[in-house]
Amino acid sequence: MQKRQLGKSSLEVSAIGLGCMGMSFSYAPFPDRQESIALIRAAVERGVTFFDTAEVYGPYENEELVGEALEPFRGQVVIATKFGFKPASSGEPRWSELDSRPEHIRQVAEASLKRLRVEAIDLFYQHRVDPQVPIEDVAGTVKDLIGEGKVRHFGLSEASVQTIRRAHAVQPVAAVQSEYSLWTRNPEKDVLPALEELGIGFVPFSPLGKGFLTGKINENTAFDKSDFRNAIPRFTPEARKANQALVDLLGRVAGQKNATPAQIALAWLLAQKPWIVPIPGTRKLERLEENIASAMVTLTAEDLREIDSAAAQIEVQGARYPENLENLTGR
Repeated sequence: MQKRQLGKSSLEVSAIGLGCMGMSFSYAPFPDRQESIALIRAAVERGVTFFDTAEVYGPYENEELVGEALEPFRGQVVIATKFGFKPASSGEPRWSELDSRPEHIRQVAEASLKRLRVEAIDLFYQHRVDPQVPIEDVAGTVKDLIGEGKVRHFGLSEASVQTIRRAHAVQPVAAVQSEYSLWTRNPEKDVLPALEELGIGFVPFSPLGKGFLTGKINENTAFDKSDFRNAIPRFTPEARKANQALVDLLGRVAGQKNATPAQIALAWLLAQKPWIVPIPGTRKLERLEENIASAMVTLTAEDLREIDSAAAQIEVQGARYPENLENLTGR
């Protein structure tokens, strides 16, 4: 597996990471825990060194799963996790209510260290920007945790350029994580140029469009009733039918390259910048191996021009989040 450095940080990771959220959150039904542990360990055996989780996935269950799976490989892998959601009365964090107060960040860090079974969190993201807490206070708290040896690197998720710059001035940001793929290109306008200027790595989540860009989903696909995609406007049957044109484009290029649509989608991301590291999620070994192999797919400058030219003619239909979550991005 090729390695990549996340910006100017000392974080060197595999060119393709593994997003672990779907093993216990959002995409029900979930696999058996031991199956997921086996898959994570299979990823390590195949050269993956970058794993993504968060306290809110589950909640807590995903961190515990990743911690158990990667305990034999401590020091050989990089684990990213996240803070920033407010606990409910049950004590479990929940989406849409934010809490990045310094004391809460510290509480999350201590709990995540235990669940992940590590002495330090490799990469600690603010999951969503909290407008009630100055980003300087957030960055300062993580800076203190780094000084104490509990965290190694600071990250932000779905943050605006202004927020990134303010945070970076207090504590260097190693990586920014946002949704980015051929059907979600928002970061290209201002985030990617700012990251290049500042020397910050970029970690695209949902690089396969929550599964849509693999070509395995069409307008007739039925999701489990608890699957998060049921609530996403971009996944209505009408939107899926309209967005099929993008999958068809990937399929045409894949045919030319003896690859799959998913591999072209990932290879396209890798070709954008050398400091971009996508983290596709999967729960199946064959998909893991397919995703890893995308790092070996070469897209020429002419290939990229053709893809961009064709994609520019396709207007993606539907918002990428329900309204109550859409307003948590880009702050």
